[in-house]
Amino acid sequence: MKQKKSLIWVVMIGMTVVGLTACGLDLPKEVNTSFETMTVEKKDIMIPLKFSAKLKGQSDVTITPQVSGQLMKIAVSEGQQVKKGQVLFVIDSRNAQLELEAAQANLQAALAQENSAKLEYESNKNLFEKNIVSRYMLDNSQNTYSQAQASVAQARASVSRARVNLGFCTIAAPVTGVIGEIPVRTGDQVSPGSRLTVVSGNTTMDAEFSVTEALVEESVSAGLTKDDRDKHIAALPSVTFVMKNGTEYPYKGRITSLTGVVDAATGSLGAKASFPNPEGHLFSGVQGTVVLPYSEKDVMVVPQTAVVKLQDKQQVYLVKADSTATAVTVTTADTGNGEDVIVTSGLNVGDKIVTIGANNVQEGQQVLFPEEVKSESDK
Repeated sequence: MKQKKSLIWVVMIGMTVVGLTACGLDLPKEVNTSFETMTVEKKDIMIPLKFSAKLKGQSDVTITPQVSGQLMKIAVSEGQQVKKGQVLFVIDSRNAQLELEAAQANLQAALAQENSAKLEYESNKNLFEKNIVSRYMLDNSQNTYSQAQASVAQARASVSRARVNLGFCTIAAPVTGVIGEIPVRTGDQVSPGSRLTVVSGNTTMDAEFSVTEALVEESVSAGLTKDDRDKHIAALPSVTFVMKNGTEYPYKGRITSLTGVVDAATGSLGAKASFPNPEGHLFSGVQGTVVLPYSEKDVMVVPQTAVVKLQDKQQVYLVKADSTATAVTVTTADTGNGEDVIVTSGLNVGDKIVTIGANNVQEGQQVLFPEEVKSESDK
C-alpha cells in the first residue's frame, strides 16, 4: 500500500514538471555570484585637506574714544555697513571748543610778546653798533626775544593739540566694514578706556587655521629665507571655505601667511587664507572649514568597496592565478572624496583584487570564471 502511494507521488511530480516545461516556464538554475575586479596601478590623486577655521575681518578695528566726555550721538546701528570716514559717534565737544579758544588766545598773547621782544632786540642791536648800549643789554634783549619765540611755538602746539582733541569728539570709521556690538548708549560718560564698538573691515576676510608641522616641514621648516617662504605660499593652490551647514562659499581664497614658529603644545603652525567678500556675506567670528587641494603623486588608489573592515583590520581579496580569492591585510589613507582610499601597504602594482562583491567573498572562493578570464585576457 505504501509503495503504491509513493509511486503515485512520483508520477504527480513528474507530470507537474512536464506541465511546467510544456508551458514554457524556465526552472531556477544555479548561478555563480558576480564579482568585479581591477588591477592595482599607481596614479596621481588630488586630496582635499580640511582644516577647522574661524573668520576674521582683515582690518577689524576696535573703536575707543581719545577724549573723555558725554556721548551725545550714536550715528550707526549694529550690523550696519559703513564706509571709511563715515561718522560713528559724537562726544560732547563744548569743553574741547573752550580749550581751543583758550589756546588761540594764549597764542595771540605770545605773538604780541614775541613782537615786543623783537623790537627791543633790534633797537638794542642798532644802539650797540653805535656804542650807545653795552653788550650785556644786547645779549639780554636777544635772550628775551628767543624766549618769546619759544613761547609762540609752545602756544601754537597747544592750539594744534586743542584742534586735535576737538576733532576726537567726532569719531569716524577708520575702514570700510560692518559695525559690531555697541555696548554704550547716548548720554553715557565715556573715556579713552571705553570700548564703543568694533568695525569689521569685511571687504577681505581672513580664515585663521592651523596646519600640522609634518604637512609643511619640507618646504616651510627653519632654514628657508623669507623670499623662499613667500614663493612657497604663492605657489599653493586656491582654497575653499565651507560653512558649518555644508554650503561652499562661491569665491576662492589664497593662503597668505604661515607662521615660522611651531606651537610646542599642538605641534602645528598658524596659517591664514584670505577670501574676497564683495557682497558682505562673510562675518567675523563665523566658523567653518578651509579646504586645501593637496596632490598625492604616484600612489595606489582603490575603491572603498574593495576594502573589508574586520574589527581593527582592513582586508582586500587578492585574486590568485587560479581565479580564487585570498584575503590580504592592508593599511590605507583617506582620500577625502568618499569613494576611494590610498593603499599604503599590503598590495603591489599589478595585483588583481575584488572591487564589487568583496563583502561576500569567502577565502578560496572562485571569483573569476572561464568567460570572465577570457575577457580579461582580451583586454
